[in-house]
Amino acid sequence: MQPSLFPASPTLTVGELMRHLKALLATDEVVQNLWVRGEVSNFTRAASGHLYFSLKDGESAVRCVMWRPAAQGLLRRPVDGDAVRALGSIGLYEVRGDLQLVVEELQFDGVGALWRQFEALRARLGAEGLFAPERKRPLPLFPRSIGVVTSETGAALQDILRTLRLRWSLAQVVLCPCQVQGAEAPAQIVAAIRALGGVPDVDVIIVARGGGSIEDLWAFNEEVVARAIYASPVCVISGVGHETDTTIADFVADYRAATPTAAAAHASPDQREIMRSLHDMQSRLWLAMDSRITERAGQAQILKRALARLTPQAQIDRSRQRIDDQVRVLTRASQHRLQVLHERVASRRGHLSALNPQAILARGYALVRKNGQSVTRVKQVAPGDPISVTVSDGSFEARVEPV
Repeated sequence: MQPSLFPASPTLTVGELMRHLKALLATDEVVQNLWVRGEVSNFTRAASGHLYFSLKDGESAVRCVMWRPAAQGLLRRPVDGDAVRALGSIGLYEVRGDLQLVVEELQFDGVGALWRQFEALRARLGAEGLFAPERKRPLPLFPRSIGVVTSETGAALQDILRTLRLRWSLAQVVLCPCQVQGAEAPAQIVAAIRALGGVPDVDVIIVARGGGSIEDLWAFNEEVVARAIYASPVCVISGVGHETDTTIADFVADYRAATPTAAAAHASPDQREIMRSLHDMQSRLWLAMDSRITERAGQAQILKRALARLTPQAQIDRSRQRIDDQVRVLTRASQHRLQVLHERVASRRGHLSALNPQAILARGYALVRKNGQSVTRVKQVAPGDPISVTVSDGSFEARVEPV
């Protein structure tokens, strides 16, 4: 093999080559922090929030990536066909070997001046304290009336009304219609906010409109609108545009909602959840009442029994019972005593009956008297003496005859 006439070239792996090219791009000031103008194509938004698209013109195209933190500052997302200016740096995606522009800022052609105006107003009003978190008022829990500032012909109004009917049909909706786009829109929005602020019972105001370009939403970036929201005597919810749209009204409002529908949801409690909560509370209340009544009834029975033991009537009843017992004892004793006395009387009567002269006479004996004296011996009489004889049924006169 003949030796080569050229010096030997270094041999690099693909990874080494990619890292070398990436380092060269990182040190090249021309491709760092540069503006690139082109038309957006192949736009996609990843679930992570990162944006991927290409910028193209009549000659070439370059892949672009915009990381989520930078994408959150966009007034709106780009769509295919938008003419834009992108600020970023050229880098190398080593996995595929693709050159890509890492975008830090994106301006839509024709709105660059609006964006600068937006940022200037946001900085000035923020410095004045219009966006201060501590001045934000809490949303009412159960609003009586909800004021709405929007176009009466727009879809945003229908979305708001439909949401309020479903969530909180008890609230009255007070619409103050106005233009939400065009030169006359800011003054009409301000007048509507002030008018609703003076309506009694209006507890919260929704300022809303559907999505659109930055030019379409610009009325809500006007300073007069921001100051009207700040000066509102009642809480204000901003529901302007779609989720990615941001306006000055969003910063100064007491609450920022992603869409008009979301604004209505934040302004109203969910009546279905409230009914479920009320039913749960009612069930717990009934259970608590039943438990308390049962407890109190038990305590009442205990007190009733204690009172029954301590009441004067109970003492009287017990005394009466003792008296009844004593009466029964005395009655039995008296009856026994009378029975004994009756038996004694009967015995004495028997003795007396046995000693009664009349009873002796009834047995056939006779009582003989002489001159009123009882004759008990024969020597007391002589033949011919008159005597008186008494028998059981009477007396008769007799004379003594000799035997």
